[in-house]
Amino acid sequence: MALNRCEVVAFVATREAHDAREFYERQLGLRLIGDEPYALVFDAHGTTLRVTKVSEFEPAPHTVLGWSVPDIESSVAELGERGVLFERYPGLRQDTRGICTVLGGARVAWFKDPDGNVLSVTEQPRSAAE
Repeated sequence: MALNRCEVVAFVATREAHDAREFYERQLGLRLIGDEPYALVFDAHGTTLRVTKVSEFEPAPHTVLGWSVPDIESSVAELGERGVLFERYPGLRQDTRGICTVLGGARVAWFKDPDGNVLSVTEQPRSAAE
């Protein structure tokens, strides 16, 4: 079976399931599908996100999960109103909201979940045809 015809399941780890549930459900607005013994399961706009319950791990220093958004300013504003704090990285040119325009014109803002997993929202540049 070719995987290009199968749905993707995304994974992130958590040491504190209660805090992760609050963050992903309340702050990010994802719908909880289930609280299983080994994972919190969310619907991320048709993609299953499994927040795996672990006793310990070290979060990666890079983005592990991100969302493509149509309007980064409104996304950052809404998430900020829900208590999400955006990261600032030395050496990156970010505006006062934490939004960075990268090569190619995409605009990205990064934030962390309670376990330190780096997440992002990205607005892709509009094509010249639009």
